[in-house]
Amino acid sequence: MSDEVVERRRAELTEALEGIRARIARACAAAGRSTDEVELLAVTKTFPASDAALLADLGVLELAENKEQEARPKTEEFARLRPDSGARWHMVGQLQRNKVRSVARWADVVESVGSRRLAEALQRAVGNALEAGERSRPLDVLLQVNLEQRADRGGCSPEELPELAEIVTRMCEIRLRGVMAVAPLGEDPNVAFATLSGISERLRRDFPEARDLSAGMSGDLESAIAHGSTRVRVGTALLGGRRLVSP
Repeated sequence: MSDEVVERRRAELTEALEGIRARIARACAAAGRSTDEVELLAVTKTFPASDAALLADLGVLELAENKEQEARPKTEEFARLRPDSGARWHMVGQLQRNKVRSVARWADVVESVGSRRLAEALQRAVGNALEAGERSRPLDVLLQVNLEQRADRGGCSPEELPELAEIVTRMCEIRLRGVMAVAPLGEDPNVAFATLSGISERLRRDFPEARDLSAGMSGDLESAIAHGSTRVRVGTALLGGRRLVSP
């Protein structure tokens, strides 16, 4: 990739990042919150590791993928491009149990834990990765809440959440850090995020370590911030329209 192409892409990402940070700042001001309370998670799916490297140069050190088969080679390339960046990688997509061994090698956070069986699989995989020297610390996890009660959306029901949280807190290789959800398509996100805020607040009363609330994406981050989101997951508004790449 030529220097000219790299600099043009850097300029595009810089402009987009300024726009996203301005949106977050306005949303925080409207909600009476500090911008320090809301973390930007850049979702780099379908974009190359070079984009993730440029985002790291711009100070975006929380990066996310939603497919293990794309994430694995991308995170490896990113590590070669920016070995000392200090970036953290999140898995935000639905995760099959047969993929946890690989995810345990590269992910710092898994935001889509929605069942006991997945939590147990991650516990085993992370333990094996630690023993093999493939990672150096436990895995942070968020419990995904299914606000639509649809199996294809992933996550557990609000009623199942306390029991799942209790199970995870008894594990030593994964650490409960909060909850994640996606607003139902075609519905008012304010309703969904208000519900999620209540769920998160109740969970924190019993599990104080579950302080993270990952909610809001490119189209609805303002609503999510208004209802207490501590992490917004932004892809399209930051990186542009999705494009196919060869990792």
